[in-house]
Amino acid sequence: APDQPSAPPAIASQSGGCGVAGGRMTDTRRRVKVYTLNEDRQWDDRGTGHVSSCYVERLKGMSLLVRAESDGSLLLESKINPNTAYQKQQDTLIVWSEAENYDLALSFQEKAGCDEIWEKICQVQGKDPSVDITQDVVDESEEERFDDMSSPGLELPSCELSRLEEIAELVASSLPSPLRREKLALALENEGYIKKLLEIFHVCEDLENIEGLHHLYEIIKGIFLLNRTALFEVMFSEECIMDVIGCLEYDPSLSQSRKHREFLTKTAKFKEVIPISDPELKQKIHQTYRVQYIQDMVLPTPSVFEENMLSTLHSFIFFNKVEIVGMLQEDEKFLTDLFAQLTDEATDEEKRQELVNFLKEFCAFSQTLQPQNRDAFFKTLSNMGILPALEVILGMDDAQVRSAATDIFSYLVEYNPSMVREFVMQEAQQNDDDILLINLIIEHMICDTDPELGGAVLLMGLLRTLVDPENMLATANKTEKTEFLGFFYKHCMHVLTAPLLANTTEDKPSKDDFQTAQLLALILELLTFCVEHHTYHIKNYIINKDILRRVLVLMASKHAFLALCALRFKRKIIGLKDEFYNRYIMKSFLFEPVVKAFLNNGSRYNLMNSAIIEMFEFIRVEDIKSLTAHVIENYWKALEDVDYVQTFKGLKLRFEQQRERQDNPKLDSMRSILRNHRYRRDARTLEDEEEMWFNTDEDDMEDGEAVVPPSDKPKNDEDIMDPISKFMERKKLKESEEKEVLLKTNLSGRQSPSFKLSFSSGTKSNLTSQSSASNLPGSPGSPGSPGSPGSPGSVSKSTSQMAAITTK
Repeated sequence: APDQPSAPPAIASQSGGCGVAGGRMTDTRRRVKVYTLNEDRQWDDRGTGHVSSCYVERLKGMSLLVRAESDGSLLLESKINPNTAYQKQQDTLIVWSEAENYDLALSFQEKAGCDEIWEKICQVQGKDPSVDITQDVVDESEEERFDDMSSPGLELPSCELSRLEEIAELVASSLPSPLRREKLALALENEGYIKKLLEIFHVCEDLENIEGLHHLYEIIKGIFLLNRTALFEVMFSEECIMDVIGCLEYDPSLSQSRKHREFLTKTAKFKEVIPISDPELKQKIHQTYRVQYIQDMVLPTPSVFEENMLSTLHSFIFFNKVEIVGMLQEDEKFLTDLFAQLTDEATDEEKRQELVNFLKEFCAFSQTLQPQNRDAFFKTLSNMGILPALEVILGMDDAQVRSAATDIFSYLVEYNPSMVREFVMQEAQQNDDDILLINLIIEHMICDTDPELGGAVLLMGLLRTLVDPENMLATANKTEKTEFLGFFYKHCMHVLTAPLLANTTEDKPSKDDFQTAQLLALILELLTFCVEHHTYHIKNYIINKDILRRVLVLMASKHAFLALCALRFKRKIIGLKDEFYNRYIMKSFLFEPVVKAFLNNGSRYNLMNSAIIEMFEFIRVEDIKSLTAHVIENYWKALEDVDYVQTFKGLKLRFEQQRERQDNPKLDSMRSILRNHRYRRDARTLEDEEEMWFNTDEDDMEDGEAVVPPSDKPKNDEDIMDPISKFMERKKLKESEEKEVLLKTNLSGRQSPSFKLSFSSGTKSNLTSQSSASNLPGSPGSPGSPGSPGSPGSVSKSTSQMAAITTK
């Protein structure tokens, strides 16, 4: 009926037990799914249970009751109203409207159960159970209903070749009126009219009667627009569907007929990768393919007025797919054979490709399922070992097979990233790093041969989902974030950063072609995401592996997008305002590549120019004292002539204000007290394990350890210096060593002169050891002196507290 739900759903038999909770009912005949129609005219699954009919005192009448099979709760209680129009569709569906905008459907596991309940409904309404609809449903105006009340059902012309034009006009004139549509549909159903029309179609083709074929096209297209499941069941039956497609080949608006039947019978081949023993399933697959073909290729694109007239066709396909997935999911032998052949080394490449493509399509079909059904679907695949199978497939040489496997992997990650994470952490205990599933994914991303890196972009998105703490679970006894990130940084991060490290061993990228630049930009994008979301895991990695210095080598790339990616990575780090990062940046002089890129860019007003200025502006606005002092001390001569923005002059002003405050003990005392409060507040907000990491790291640093581990030795002074640094070195050499140390102490913004003097005896040994390590004490290339911005011990809670005490 026109006002019926757009999608009367069919049901596939479900796996699992069939009894109501407590084992009160095990009869699968009464097993049903309850569906309701949502605002988007799509069916929502409300649960599976068992249906019964009985008298309900509260409702004062016979009612349909559905109790959930999981816990026996009441899913549905609906009185059988004598005036409600109930429809029986596809032998296992009963559909009705409970209220004006509330449509319900019961989808039965077995036809026998559907027939039993249908007889009960018909008995209450006094109808013959042979009907498919218990009431005539109309929704037009009262006036139109009154006019047509006395008129009998629509009488169709006799189905003859000479009357095809008359039939076509009747169908076309009935479509605008809901009542006439209803009567036309009932007449077509009751008289077996469609089969008679298809017999005439054969006659017209034999006679090459083009005019008759054009009329048949209009008639069949009009029947589609009636939007009736009962008519679709006739048209899409095995004996009729190819003739229906034949009628639709003769579109009057086209000069030549289409060859749809030829394509479906000769070109399109049905491949059974694993033999399907169930004939009903095989027939359902054929039917779904052909109906989908009609919808996508044969029927013209519906106009805006016809859009909703084909909603039942969409639903027919949708529920067929649901049924196919359900039937395949229950066939354990089929799935067992599928996974066994997939992972068997003896399977030839062509066969394996067909198996993977089938599995990919199977997963795509699952997207039509309701959430709880999809849960069961992926749980089944997981139990069958889909992840170990993917690991085997991804390790193979066939690029097409790997591509399909990647698509399957994407379905799994999007559905349940925790399931994937749990699997890779378990396999890490048995396997080497290079054959771990995530590492295989990273390798495929790195080795993507597509010039535009389409596959790599998809894989990077999946990796981001897997390492995103927002979708990680945290329970009382297990924190997925801690476990998985610990695993990822230990076993996988070195694989991800390998191309970056390999390409940045010199002062400029060793390979700078477009594809390599795109890949490095993708890797940097993920690392930037990690900086933002992983706090101490990525911090430890960046500082210990000297990652930022390597990333900034890419500032010299000829590809502006890659240089900007490197700058964005550094900007994200600076944006955290973390003193551990700041000391690392200052110690390794990591503003040098940025300043160099800024100068090389010249006076061009472009994105690079704006992004670099914005970074320095952020340091000025946020008053990051250590970085301000470092930049002005080392790069002021190179930047002082930039006057088209006030950023650098503003930085210089900040720097001078810092020095003034350091020279005034009272101001310094107040600043120290405020700073202590700030440190205490921050400390309380840290996670326990992060606080532990910081404490350990700080202790290590105070012992005089370098930020960069011994394996990554910093370059000699001469190697690291660029012309800017050398200029600053010459300037500093003119001053005495003692004055240099004092100046550095003042510029750090951490200690006042009184603090330095009172504390100098405690750091004497450290000062001696550090000064002797360099020919130029206090110069940019030296490991750092006690008060310099690069000094590991210059920032700590204990020293800042002592500063306040000493000054007081």
